[in-house]
This record gives sequence, structure tokens and C-alpha cells, in this order.
Amino acid sequence: MLVLGSNLHNTPVMSLQTGTRLASITKPVIDPATLKIVAYELEGALLNQHPSLLVTDDIRELGSLGVIIDSSDEFVGLSDVIKIEKIHELGFKLIGMQVIDEHKRKLGKVEDYTLDPKSFVIQQLRVNRGILRSLTETNLTIHRSQIVKIDNKNIVVKTTAKKIIEPIKQAVEREYVNPFRNPTPQTEQSEV
Repeated sequence: MLVLGSNLHNTPVMSLQTGTRLASITKPVIDPATLKIVAYELEGALLNQHPSLLVTDDIRELGSLGVIIDSSDEFVGLSDVIKIEKIHELGFKLIGMQVIDEHKRKLGKVEDYTLDPKSFVIQQLRVNRGILRSLTETNLTIHRSQIVKIDNKNIVVKTTAKKIIEPIKQAVEREYVNPFRNPTPQTEQSEV
């Protein structure tokens, strides 16, 4: 089962040990190389460090009560885990990134994403098509396998649909004969 990333914003972080709410999730720390959420930034009165992070590997369960962890000992500071600190310093923000195809055509901007709640790997991107295109087309859903490259400004995706549609379109255009443009002469019927 996939979960929308926006549904995790302000999700309570619950302690399995005490059964109380320890903090709330504010934003994800996403590794752009793997599209994996490695940690979540937290806010709450019980936090000693700012920013405090919850490493996704320490999450026991994601349920109806919220994110369940063992205890507040799972919270880390930014400098406690070097890999997470380096990813955090990149300042990668997936929401709002421009999505383009391999031919540099703009497809829209990322408005949300879905993730696997067991691995916290982003599986799909939901792309808002913009004002004019949204009148005639629905939002795009792009699977992670369609992503070619991610840079500081854009997410580049494959353009397989164009490669498949063009030969079919050309074949149909060659075979289609408009009967109103090319009338066939009618033969006179003889009366019997």
C-alpha cells in the first residue's frame, strides 16, 4: 500500500514505551540520488535539539495513530549522522520541482508523491500540469522508473509515449482515405 507524502505532514510521532505523543513530522529529508526519505524533521516541546530528526529506519510502524517509534531516544540532531547532515545541506525539495521530458518540454511541477511506508522510497510523483493544460488534461502520475535524471532545477523523465504514438499516427494517416474528398464514381444501375 502506498501513502501520499502530504498525508504525513503534521503526523504525530508516538512512543511505544510511554504511549504518548512525542513530536510531529514537519518535512522530509530526501536523498535525491535514490528518492528515499532518510529522515523527517520534527517539531515539539520535548525536543532538545533544533532541528531534531527521526531517521526512517527507526520507525517501527506507520498506523492510524501516527508514526510509532520505541522512545524519544530515537531522535537525533543534525550533526549526529554525517550522511543525513550532507543530504540535509543539499536543501533538496521535491515539491514544486519542474518536470520536463527528454526533449525539454515542460510537463508541470511536482505537487505530491507516493511512497512505500516500509522502505520510505518514493514510488510515484504527482505532477500538476499548469493552468492551461489542467483545463483539458488531468494530472500526471510518473513512476520512479520513468525518471532519467534529477538536477537542481528539473526532473527529467522518459518520453516513451511519443516514440510509440508517432509511428502509429503515421500508419493511420497513410491508410485513411476520406470518402467525401475522393468520391468514387457510381455505376448506373440497370433496370430489370
